[in-house]
Amino acid sequence: MTKRSGRNEGSLRVRSVSTTFDSAAPGEGIESRPAPVRLLRRLITGAFDLWVGLSINMTGRLGWSADVQPYVGYGTESYSRLICRTILTDGRRREDPAIRGIRGLLTVPAPRTRVRLAIDSTAIGRVQVGDSSVYDAVDPSRSLSADSVFSDRSGYLDLVAEHRLTPGVHRVSYQVRGRRPVDAPLYIVPGQTPVGVISDVDDTIMISQVPNHWKAAWNLLLSDPHRRSSVPGMAVLYNRIRDLDPRMPFFYLSASPWNVEGSIRGFIRDHGFPAGPLLLRDLDPRPKTFVPSIVQHKMEFIHQLMADFPKMRFVLMGDDGQSDPSTFAQVVRQYPGRVLAIGIRQLSPQETGLGTLVKRTATQPMPVTEVPVFYGTTGANLMRTLLPYLRRCARI
Repeated sequence: MTKRSGRNEGSLRVRSVSTTFDSAAPGEGIESRPAPVRLLRRLITGAFDLWVGLSINMTGRLGWSADVQPYVGYGTESYSRLICRTILTDGRRREDPAIRGIRGLLTVPAPRTRVRLAIDSTAIGRVQVGDSSVYDAVDPSRSLSADSVFSDRSGYLDLVAEHRLTPGVHRVSYQVRGRRPVDAPLYIVPGQTPVGVISDVDDTIMISQVPNHWKAAWNLLLSDPHRRSSVPGMAVLYNRIRDLDPRMPFFYLSASPWNVEGSIRGFIRDHGFPAGPLLLRDLDPRPKTFVPSIVQHKMEFIHQLMADFPKMRFVLMGDDGQSDPSTFAQVVRQYPGRVLAIGIRQLSPQETGLGTLVKRTATQPMPVTEVPVFYGTTGANLMRTLLPYLRRCARI
């Protein structure tokens, strides 16, 4: 850990960052939308603000108080990204974070709540305000002394901590006044790791049937999170890829809201996928982008990972049910030489909602790209082609 003299000795320098929760990509702000869209936004955000206000008032009358919902963080030896959310609860903590999606979406935020943080029992003592959605160098001129930080009006807290940590799994603890600390894993990735995996979740590793909107809504909101099905063979494939280099990090992207992070994390653990941080999105309609699109959400986090690990090449894993092929092709164009391979899981007609009306998978064609693209309906199919290619690359 970085040691400092004076009363902040042993503290970590941290800065708040503008994230996908509250920042718009260039040209994607709500102010650039047509007038009817802006009017609809005002109506929905007004209703949302009213619901939040009534919920906070009601839970206050019931004696609920603020607590922390921690999320898995990641970083390098020199800095890490930490994410949590402050929420209002009745004081009881669930040992099992997996809850039905509808209950997660109705979570009441605890806005602008003071949170104390520590990494491996080393308390955070300095805060620096940032204005970028990706990591940039810490500016000492903007550092402020503080023993705690505040969540935003939606309860989210996204920080970048400067430190010196050894690669491996560490623990981040979060605490609000009157509650015991809660903690979450922090994955520190060696800066010289040559390859990492960025994987979609829905219909790539977990059967969600996203193209079939009714089934997707049922799976997200009402299904038992412990009964979600894994795509056959994908866990075996991912672990075989991990065996090529035990240092290899896995980052999981999903368009699901942060409210169900615990359920997806439990799914990854229960089905034997390599552990790693989740990068989800916020469905609070008050950010500048209103509600970010799936493509925008994935591209923002891929940009962030590319900046966080500038020497790392990535294997991109997704499915053809939505926009992954075109999104990954865009990544290849924007980051020449940074994508090692692309794996696309092909959905069946039943998963796309076409049933037996057609005899082929309703695939989204993969744009032409210089990076090799591997297809398969299961992990076993992909393993026959993708894994040998990655093994050859590992020997180069």
